[in-house]
Amino acid sequence: MAEGKINEIHGWAAKEPGIKVEPWSYTPRPLGPNDVEIKIEYSGICSGDLHTIKGEWGAPMLPAIVGHEIVGRVITKGEAVSTLAEGDIVGVGAQAQACLQKDCSPCSRDLDPHCPHKVFTYNDKYADGVQSQGGYSEAIRVDANYVFKLPEGLDPVAAAPLMCAGVAVFAPMLRQGVKKGDRVGVIGIGGLGHLALQYARALGAEVYAISHSPRKRDTCLELGASHFVDSSDKEQTAGLARKLNFLFVTTDADGSQYNEYLSWMDFEGKVVVLAAPASQLTFSPFEFLLNEVAVTGSLIGGVNVLRKALEFAAEHNIRPIVETFPIEQINEALQRMDDGKAHYRIVLTH
Repeated sequence: MAEGKINEIHGWAAKEPGIKVEPWSYTPRPLGPNDVEIKIEYSGICSGDLHTIKGEWGAPMLPAIVGHEIVGRVITKGEAVSTLAEGDIVGVGAQAQACLQKDCSPCSRDLDPHCPHKVFTYNDKYADGVQSQGGYSEAIRVDANYVFKLPEGLDPVAAAPLMCAGVAVFAPMLRQGVKKGDRVGVIGIGGLGHLALQYARALGAEVYAISHSPRKRDTCLELGASHFVDSSDKEQTAGLARKLNFLFVTTDADGSQYNEYLSWMDFEGKVVVLAAPASQLTFSPFEFLLNEVAVTGSLIGGVNVLRKALEFAAEHNIRPIVETFPIEQINEALQRMDDGKAHYRIVLTH
């Protein structure tokens, strides 16, 4: 691919719902004064990519190039961009644009993923009606505000999953004020959970890794967990009663399990939902009334939070465990992810 502005971007798109993508090209939006064009070198596979192309989160805009854990190199930029230079190694996450105005209620509170003018990296539309396309491609054009120069020492392959999975777990920890001495549980030690263990540990928390897979015990302890709890062992889970200040739910467990989760919380504890189960969540109201626990959720992180997530990861040596596949084997990689066989995260090399 020649350097400089690209007139047609080649990628791998879903053309019908399902676990299959195929070569497809599109004409990108004109490069605006605040835009950056990136030659993509690595793209992580997120479970949201699969939910989107399978149509599990509603009918996707087809053809759809998904992928929002993007790392690459700046190859050209608009004339108003002063914070980035050609050749910079950068990342792009799940969001491509927002107004970022001080009089915008979400943006003024670092909640720009909820901006009424937001555009997500894929399966969304810009104000001019052009569909956004993601990172399973050779290049992407994005508003410079949503392009992040990687901190020194952060490996580009490791950085890719941090652009979504990393900030997804770190953002609510910042918002909820996780601090030294807090007792933090993480249930579901997979692509999100293994990063949540590392971020919580680095914040100084006493970390409880909760998983139905005893084989993950040693890995959890290596990643920073202070304790491992086998969730299939009722004697072990009974030991969690009124134990936790925070519980980060990174598994799409059945909604009926949340009553048990609430029983693990100390008074005024918080359950933070980071994965969406297929069923409705069900609770006994007495868990709230008698124990003063709360349930909240989190989407992704805005501009400032994503920048902090990357800097914090670089400072504290937080790294995802990844498998790599050449992008030519993308369908094999997607199937492996969908089958639950991925070793934590998968990154495509371009």
